[in-house]
Formats: sequence, structure tokens, C-alpha cells
Amino acid sequence: MPEDTTQRRRRAPAMSPEDRREAIVAATVPLLFDHGANVTTSQIAKAAGIAEGTVFRAFKDKQELIHTCVRSVLAIDAELELIEQARQAGTLAERLSWAISAVSSYLDRMWKLISVLRDSGYDPHNEREHKGPPAEMQRIAEHVASLFGPDDDLRVDPSLAARLLLGLVFTNRMQGKGFGDSTADTDQLVELYLHGVLRGNK
Repeated sequence: MPEDTTQRRRRAPAMSPEDRREAIVAATVPLLFDHGANVTTSQIAKAAGIAEGTVFRAFKDKQELIHTCVRSVLAIDAELELIEQARQAGTLAERLSWAISAVSSYLDRMWKLISVLRDSGYDPHNEREHKGPPAEMQRIAEHVASLFGPDDDLRVDPSLAARLLLGLVFTNRMQGKGFGDSTADTDQLVELYLHGVLRGNK
């Protein structure tokens, strides 16, 4: 009796190599935050719903996979888009509030990943191709600088104004790292940045 083709189990369409890599990275990133570089390829394969050998067909080794995941986590596309959207805000204070939220989210994500990786004996900084500020932070600074307009009456040029804002955000996120537990919220940061710490200095 011929096999009923309607009952025949159909295989899912095969993924392209790039799609497969992206799927494995997406499954691995949460594991990195939990286990750092100690995550096993067995855990990765289980999370991705694939055979362990498939991991090594997509990546030459676990080191390459971790490096790809780090680059994925440190990507700033979403943050840059949010900063671009900040242009819609009517006032400088509102624009800066959007930018601070984007930068704070990025710093928290970056520091959390770096911390868990270092605790597991992996230092992502060793793979940086250049010295100096990370390229991601430079791009963020450029986009923040673009939020300042000719009507904002700046005392300094926009690039310096952006770097000063990022410095303020950076140090504000360093709570619990030997800098005390007190932090300012976004509205306080904007107020302090624009008007200083002295009362009545507006």
C-alpha cells in the first residue's frame, strides 16, 4: 500500500549557515550571562535545540562562538536608534533624558557581561583590535553630540558636551563598585548636568 503523503513527516526547511549561526548566538547569549565562559557546548546545543556537532559546524570552536556572542551583546544599534528618536523631543532636557536612558542600559549590559566573563577566566578586552575608548562609545558620543542644536547656547562645543554627559552617566552607574550606593535617576542627572549641584544655580 502506497504511503499516504499527507501523513508523511515533513522536515523543517534547512537554515542557511548565517541563520544557523545567528540562532546559536541567540541561544548562547543568555547562557553566557549565567555561566560566563564556562558554558558548555552541550548546554548550548540543548538551548538551541540542535545536535552538539552542529555547533562546531557553525563555529570552528567555542572561543569563536563566545567572541561572536560578545560582539552581539555589545552591539549598539538599538541604543543609537533610541538616541536618534530623541531628536523628536521638544526640549534639550527631554532629548538628554532619552540619551541617558539609552547609555545607562548599554553600560549595565556591557558591565554585567564583562564581569561574568572575567569571573570565569575570560577577558573580552584581550580581543580588542585597538587601544583607547571602545569604538561603540565613540559612536554613541557622536550621536549624543548631534542632539545639541544651535539654539541650546552651549558654553563648549557639542562633542565636549556629549563626552561630559557620558562621563556623568558612566560614574553614576558605578554604584556598588567602591563608589557608594547612592545614584541619581535620569531626571536628576539631567538637572545636575544642565544646572550644576548648587541650589538656585539656574
